[in-house]
Amino acid sequence: MFRNAKPIRSALSGLAAIAVAATAIPAQAHSIWFAQRAKQMALVYGVGADDLDMVSRMDKLIAVDGFDAEGMPVETSLRVAGIVPVVDSAEPLAVAAAAVDYGMWTKDATGRWHNTGKDEVEGEIELSEHNFKYAVHMYSLDAKVPMIESHALQVVPVGPIPEDKGAPLTVKALYKGKPVSGAQILTDYVTDPDQIPALTSEDGTATIRIRNQGLNVVVGILVTDSDNPEKYDRMEQRATLSFVLAHLPE
Repeated sequence: MFRNAKPIRSALSGLAAIAVAATAIPAQAHSIWFAQRAKQMALVYGVGADDLDMVSRMDKLIAVDGFDAEGMPVETSLRVAGIVPVVDSAEPLAVAAAAVDYGMWTKDATGRWHNTGKDEVEGEIELSEHNFKYAVHMYSLDAKVPMIESHALQVVPVGPIPEDKGAPLTVKALYKGKPVSGAQILTDYVTDPDQIPALTSEDGTATIRIRNQGLNVVVGILVTDSDNPEKYDRMEQRATLSFVLAHLPE
Protein backbone atom coordinates (compact mmCIF):
# COMPACT_ATOMS: atom_id res chain seq x y z
CA MET A 1 0.00 0.00 0.00
CA PHE A 2 1.42 3.38 -0.99
CA ARG A 3 0.66 6.15 1.49
CA ASN A 4 1.29 9.88 1.43
CA ALA A 5 4.96 10.05 0.65
CA LYS A 6 7.59 12.68 0.07
CA PRO A 7 9.19 12.57 -3.39
CA ILE A 8 12.19 10.29 -3.48
CA ARG A 9 14.00 12.64 -5.84
CA SER A 10 15.12 16.18 -5.15
CA ALA A 11 13.09 19.05 -6.59
CA LEU A 12 13.83 19.94 -10.19
CA SER A 13 16.40 22.68 -10.63
CA GLY A 14 15.17 26.16 -11.40
CA LEU A 15 15.73 26.10 -15.13
CA ALA A 16 13.51 28.09 -17.45
CA ALA A 17 10.66 26.21 -19.10
CA ILE A 18 10.69 26.13 -22.88
CA ALA A 19 7.62 25.87 -25.09
CA VAL A 20 7.69 23.35 -27.91
CA ALA A 21 5.53 22.71 -30.94
CA ALA A 22 2.92 19.98 -30.73
CA THR A 23 4.82 17.89 -33.27
CA ALA A 24 7.79 17.67 -30.87
CA ILE A 25 5.77 15.68 -28.33
CA PRO A 26 5.84 11.91 -28.98
CA ALA A 27 2.36 10.82 -30.07
CA GLN A 28 2.71 7.56 -28.17
CA ALA A 29 3.60 9.18 -24.84
CA HIS A 30 1.39 8.09 -21.95
CA SER A 31 -0.16 9.83 -18.98
CA ILE A 32 -1.72 8.88 -15.66
CA TRP A 33 -5.21 9.90 -14.58
CA PHE A 34 -7.97 8.93 -12.18
CA ALA A 35 -11.15 7.23 -13.37
CA GLN A 36 -13.92 5.20 -11.76
CA ARG A 37 -13.66 1.44 -11.98
CA ALA A 38 -16.51 -0.62 -10.43
CA LYS A 39 -17.55 2.27 -8.16
CA GLN A 40 -13.99 2.81 -6.95
CA MET A 41 -11.57 5.54 -8.00
CA ALA A 42 -8.60 3.99 -9.78
CA LEU A 43 -5.29 5.35 -11.02
CA VAL A 44 -5.00 4.64 -14.75
CA TYR A 45 -1.90 4.58 -16.96
CA GLY A 46 -2.43 4.84 -20.68
CA VAL A 47 -3.32 6.95 -23.69
CA GLY A 48 -6.75 7.37 -25.24
CA ALA A 49 -8.75 4.18 -24.88
CA ASP A 50 -5.59 2.18 -24.10
CA ASP A 51 -5.85 1.40 -20.39
CA LEU A 52 -2.54 -0.27 -19.60
CA ASP A 53 -1.02 -1.97 -16.54
CA MET A 54 -0.59 0.53 -13.71
CA VAL A 55 -0.12 -2.15 -11.06
CA SER A 56 3.26 -3.18 -12.52
CA ARG A 57 4.29 0.48 -12.48
CA MET A 58 3.50 1.10 -8.81
CA ASP A 59 7.22 1.22 -8.03
CA LYS A 60 7.41 4.45 -10.05
CA LEU A 61 5.04 6.30 -7.74
CA ILE A 62 6.72 9.06 -5.75
CA ALA A 63 3.65 10.50 -3.98
CA VAL A 64 -0.05 9.96 -3.35
CA ASP A 65 -2.05 12.78 -1.75
CA GLY A 66 -5.63 13.56 -0.79
CA PHE A 67 -7.35 16.79 0.23
CA ASP A 68 -10.68 17.84 1.67
CA ALA A 69 -13.01 20.48 0.21
CA GLU A 70 -10.90 23.28 1.73
CA GLY A 71 -7.68 21.93 0.28
CA MET A 72 -6.41 20.52 3.57
CA PRO A 73 -4.47 17.22 3.54
CA VAL A 74 -6.33 13.98 4.20
CA GLU A 75 -4.51 10.69 4.75
CA THR A 76 -4.78 8.83 1.47
CA SER A 77 -3.28 5.69 -0.05
CA LEU A 78 -3.41 3.53 -3.15
CA ARG A 79 -4.35 -0.12 -2.76
CA VAL A 80 -3.94 -2.75 -5.45
CA ALA A 81 -7.36 -4.26 -6.19
CA GLY A 82 -6.94 -6.86 -8.89
CA ILE A 83 -5.83 -5.22 -12.11
CA VAL A 84 -5.91 -1.60 -10.88
CA PRO A 85 -4.71 0.44 -7.90
CA VAL A 86 -7.62 2.20 -6.16
CA VAL A 87 -7.82 5.16 -3.81
CA ASP A 88 -8.25 4.49 -0.11
CA SER A 89 -9.11 7.12 2.51
CA ALA A 90 -10.84 6.93 5.88
CA GLU A 91 -12.17 10.47 5.43
CA PRO A 92 -14.17 12.04 2.58
CA LEU A 93 -11.98 13.23 -0.28
CA ALA A 94 -12.54 16.27 -2.48
CA VAL A 95 -9.27 15.91 -4.41
CA ALA A 96 -6.97 12.94 -5.04
CA ALA A 97 -3.49 13.27 -6.51
CA ALA A 98 -0.58 11.07 -7.59
CA ALA A 99 2.90 11.65 -8.98
CA VAL A 100 5.10 9.29 -10.99
CA ASP A 101 8.78 9.57 -11.87
CA TYR A 102 8.79 7.55 -15.08
CA GLY A 103 12.55 7.68 -15.41
CA MET A 104 14.97 8.27 -18.26
CA TRP A 105 14.12 7.19 -21.80
CA THR A 106 16.43 7.32 -24.80
CA LYS A 107 15.42 6.68 -28.40
CA ASP A 108 18.17 5.50 -30.73
CA ALA A 109 18.42 6.03 -34.48
CA THR A 110 16.56 2.77 -35.19
CA GLY A 111 13.52 3.98 -33.23
CA ARG A 112 14.09 1.69 -30.27
CA TRP A 113 13.46 3.12 -26.78
CA HIS A 114 15.86 2.35 -23.91
CA ASN A 115 14.92 2.89 -20.27
CA THR A 116 18.22 4.61 -19.47
CA GLY A 117 20.25 7.75 -20.08
CA LYS A 118 21.79 8.57 -23.45
CA ASP A 119 25.29 7.99 -22.06
CA GLU A 120 24.48 4.28 -21.79
CA VAL A 121 23.12 3.83 -25.33
CA GLU A 122 25.48 3.09 -28.20
CA GLY A 123 25.23 4.78 -31.57
CA GLU A 124 23.30 7.82 -32.72
CA ILE A 125 20.63 9.20 -30.38
CA GLU A 126 17.35 10.62 -31.69
CA LEU A 127 15.86 11.75 -28.37
CA SER A 128 16.62 11.43 -24.69
CA GLU A 129 14.40 12.70 -21.87
CA HIS A 130 13.34 12.29 -18.25
CA ASN A 131 9.58 11.81 -17.87
CA PHE A 132 7.35 12.89 -14.98
CA LYS A 133 3.60 12.24 -14.82
CA TYR A 134 1.05 13.75 -12.44
CA ALA A 135 -2.67 13.23 -11.89
CA VAL A 136 -5.29 15.24 -9.99
CA HIS A 137 -8.96 14.26 -9.67
CA MET A 138 -11.70 16.57 -8.43
CA TYR A 139 -14.54 14.66 -6.78
CA SER A 140 -16.62 17.85 -6.73
CA LEU A 141 -16.64 20.55 -9.41
CA ASP A 142 -16.01 23.37 -6.93
CA ALA A 143 -13.30 21.67 -4.87
CA LYS A 144 -10.23 23.70 -3.96
CA VAL A 145 -7.12 22.31 -5.63
CA PRO A 146 -4.05 23.27 -3.59
CA MET A 147 -0.47 23.52 -4.80
CA ILE A 148 0.94 20.00 -4.47
CA GLU A 149 4.59 19.77 -3.49
CA SER A 150 5.36 16.66 -5.51
CA HIS A 151 3.81 18.04 -8.74
CA ALA A 152 6.19 20.22 -10.74
CA LEU A 153 3.37 20.81 -13.27
CA GLN A 154 -0.28 21.26 -12.36
CA VAL A 155 -3.36 22.11 -14.39
CA VAL A 156 -5.99 23.81 -12.22
CA PRO A 157 -9.43 25.22 -13.06
CA VAL A 158 -9.96 28.96 -12.82
CA GLY A 159 -13.17 29.05 -10.77
CA PRO A 160 -15.78 26.29 -10.45
CA ILE A 161 -16.10 23.82 -13.31
CA PRO A 162 -19.32 24.22 -15.35
CA GLU A 163 -21.85 21.39 -15.12
CA ASP A 164 -22.62 21.02 -18.84
CA LYS A 165 -20.74 19.59 -21.79
CA GLY A 166 -19.66 22.25 -24.29
CA ALA A 167 -19.35 25.00 -21.70
CA PRO A 168 -16.12 27.01 -21.71
CA LEU A 169 -13.57 26.15 -19.05
CA THR A 170 -10.52 28.25 -18.27
CA VAL A 171 -7.58 26.35 -16.82
CA LYS A 172 -4.19 27.54 -15.61
CA ALA A 173 -0.89 25.70 -16.00
CA LEU A 174 1.44 26.09 -13.04
CA TYR A 175 5.09 25.09 -13.15
CA LYS A 176 6.63 24.93 -9.68
CA GLY A 177 3.64 26.90 -8.44
CA LYS A 178 3.92 29.75 -10.96
CA PRO A 179 1.90 30.36 -14.15
CA VAL A 180 3.71 29.15 -17.26
CA SER A 181 3.12 30.15 -20.87
CA GLY A 182 3.41 27.79 -23.82
CA ALA A 183 2.16 24.70 -22.00
CA GLN A 184 0.07 22.45 -24.24
CA ILE A 185 -3.48 21.79 -23.11
CA LEU A 186 -5.50 18.86 -24.46
CA THR A 187 -9.25 19.08 -23.88
CA ASP A 188 -9.72 15.37 -23.26
CA TYR A 189 -7.02 12.73 -23.29
CA VAL A 190 -9.31 9.70 -23.27
CA THR A 191 -11.65 10.52 -26.15
CA ASP A 192 -9.28 12.55 -28.35
CA PRO A 193 -5.59 12.16 -27.45
CA ASP A 194 -4.35 13.26 -30.90
CA GLN A 195 -6.06 16.64 -30.98
CA ILE A 196 -4.16 19.85 -31.74
CA PRO A 197 -3.49 21.36 -28.31
CA ALA A 198 -4.21 24.86 -27.09
CA LEU A 199 -1.26 26.79 -25.68
CA THR A 200 -1.33 28.71 -22.42
CA SER A 201 -0.88 32.48 -22.60
CA GLU A 202 1.50 34.69 -20.61
CA ASP A 203 -0.65 34.35 -17.48
CA GLY A 204 -0.62 30.56 -17.79
CA THR A 205 -4.27 30.28 -18.82
CA ALA A 206 -6.08 28.68 -21.73
CA THR A 207 -9.81 28.43 -22.35
CA ILE A 208 -11.18 25.17 -23.71
CA ARG A 209 -14.64 23.62 -24.01
CA ILE A 210 -15.67 20.70 -21.85
CA ARG A 211 -15.89 17.68 -24.10
CA ASN A 212 -17.89 15.04 -22.23
CA GLN A 213 -21.03 14.77 -20.11
CA GLY A 214 -19.18 12.27 -17.98
CA LEU A 215 -15.46 11.72 -17.38
CA ASN A 216 -13.15 14.46 -18.63
CA VAL A 217 -9.36 14.21 -18.53
CA VAL A 218 -7.67 17.52 -19.33
CA VAL A 219 -3.92 17.21 -19.94
CA GLY A 220 -1.12 19.73 -19.69
CA ILE A 221 2.26 19.02 -21.31
CA LEU A 222 5.43 21.02 -20.72
CA VAL A 223 8.97 20.33 -21.87
CA THR A 224 11.69 21.88 -19.73
CA ASP A 225 15.47 22.11 -19.92
CA SER A 226 17.52 19.16 -18.73
CA ASP A 227 18.90 19.25 -15.21
CA ASN A 228 21.42 16.54 -16.20
CA PRO A 229 22.52 17.14 -19.82
CA GLU A 230 24.97 14.24 -19.79
CA LYS A 231 22.08 11.84 -19.20
CA TYR A 232 19.17 13.40 -21.13
CA ASP A 233 18.40 16.41 -23.28
CA ARG A 234 15.13 17.53 -21.71
CA MET A 235 12.43 16.76 -19.17
CA GLU A 236 8.81 16.19 -20.10
CA GLN A 237 6.13 17.00 -17.52
CA ARG A 238 2.57 15.65 -18.05
CA ALA A 239 -0.24 16.65 -15.71
CA THR A 240 -3.87 15.55 -15.88
CA LEU A 241 -6.92 17.13 -14.30
CA SER A 242 -9.91 14.79 -14.25
CA PHE A 243 -13.51 15.40 -13.21
CA VAL A 244 -16.96 14.03 -13.97
CA LEU A 245 -20.08 15.85 -15.16
CA ALA A 246 -23.27 14.21 -13.91
CA HIS A 247 -25.62 12.55 -16.41
CA LEU A 248 -29.39 12.79 -16.28
CA PRO A 249 -31.15 10.61 -13.66
CA GLU A 250 -31.99 7.11 -14.83
